[in-house]
Amino acid sequence: MARVKGALATRKRRNKILKLASGYWGSKSRHYKMANQAVMKSLRYAYIGRKQKKREFRQLWIARINAAAKANGLNYSTFIHGLKLAGIEMNRKMLSETAIHDPAAFTALVETAKAKL
Repeated sequence: MARVKGALATRKRRNKILKLASGYWGSKSRHYKMANQAVMKSLRYAYIGRKQKKREFRQLWIARINAAAKANGLNYSTFIHGLKLAGIEMNRKMLSETAIHDPAAFTALVETAKAKL
């Protein structure tokens, strides 16, 4: 049987890494070994970043809801508790958007929460 050489697969694998590393500074975009290290680290950062993005957005929504609730005389935790008691199931993203774009509706939600406490 003929010997199979892996040159094509090796070149493809290296080119894939170098393509991902294009735009990196200096040797990181030209030398395979350094490019591979940089790409591995970048992919790790990207993975972590996808998780952090969710946390940061939730934190932002909560801060906005808290500010709007305080303007209406409640703090965040009692407002959320009042909504739960009232049976209003609205996620924090939508509550935040309502607080920004429709303050009158948000005030109505706060009054409903206050009534159920």
